[in-house]
Amino acid sequence: MTSLCIVGAGAAGAGAADALSDTDIDVTVLEKSRGVCGRAATRRKDGCRYDHGANYVKDPDDRTTAFVRDLGEDGLIDITEPVWTFDSSGRLSEGDSRDDHKFNWTEGMTQLAKRLFARADAEVKNATRVAAIDREGERWSVVDTDGNGHGPFDALLLTPPAPQTAALLADTRWDDGRLPRLREAVGAVQYRTIRTYVLHYPFEQDRPWYGLVNVDKAHDIGWVSREECKAGHVPDGESLLVVQMSPAWSTAHYDDPLDESVDVVAEKVATLLDDPALSTPDWYDDQGWRYALPDEGVSDVVHEAEDDGLFFAGDWVAGAARVHAALWNGIEQGERIGEHLAASRL
Repeated sequence: MTSLCIVGAGAAGAGAADALSDTDIDVTVLEKSRGVCGRAATRRKDGCRYDHGANYVKDPDDRTTAFVRDLGEDGLIDITEPVWTFDSSGRLSEGDSRDDHKFNWTEGMTQLAKRLFARADAEVKNATRVAAIDREGERWSVVDTDGNGHGPFDALLLTPPAPQTAALLADTRWDDGRLPRLREAVGAVQYRTIRTYVLHYPFEQDRPWYGLVNVDKAHDIGWVSREECKAGHVPDGESLLVVQMSPAWSTAHYDDPLDESVDVVAEKVATLLDDPALSTPDWYDDQGWRYALPDEGVSDVVHEAEDDGLFFAGDWVAGAARVHAALWNGIEQGERIGEHLAASRL
């Protein structure tokens, strides 16, 4: 039996595992966190469930709708409220129909990866941070930060954000002239930093939109959404806002203490939505995403080592900072891995 190691249990890694579910390839997934789905993450607090990274899966074409529905209709949400826009002055405008389909689940965005890994029957080892990679003969092995070895594997798929993948390549033992080119290409991908704030209120809000997005990229707030628009996420009579600050603001205030910075953020939200009551949430949370959104895709250099079983996947490989882009890139890479391993057995 041939084997594959997937580093990272985000949308790309889950898509790759699913693409190989009908093969005899033994898939092992190593994930540094305790959960799955990477930057499409979900938390719980005080009876609320909220997505503090990616907010939903959008559908730029019918194939994503069909794929998501095929994972099961139970608990699936298609958010009906629209996404509006606002500019640097805080002026709100109705949006368009580009986000007609906004898929989520009553149990949150992590359901995307959970359902894919369950369907693939892949082994996911959580709390396992990969520290180094070795090429041994014609196979790959990895070592985690606890010193445990994993492998050997016939193929290796790296899906973390590009800076983290570049760091892994820097700790790769492989005497091959392609390695420096891979490190350089992956390390050149630039990312935007985003700090997310979650603001809870013990009252409902009556608004015609689900989300607001800053279109001129000149406001301190980049995105605001109402988590109560997702069935099963917020109890009746309450409201929870997911606020993603702009990359410039997030970078400047990334390490500011939460108890101090939340007052500033809540005041900005209250001003934007013209509601003084929003300046005093009754509880709050936050998450810093150092590598939130890639500015561009990586060069085709990342495909150079596929004949030796080294593959890469993610939104930074797809060249689009979207969950569906990472998902489909993972699926496509999974198919390429299947073809490579099948050919290697001939």
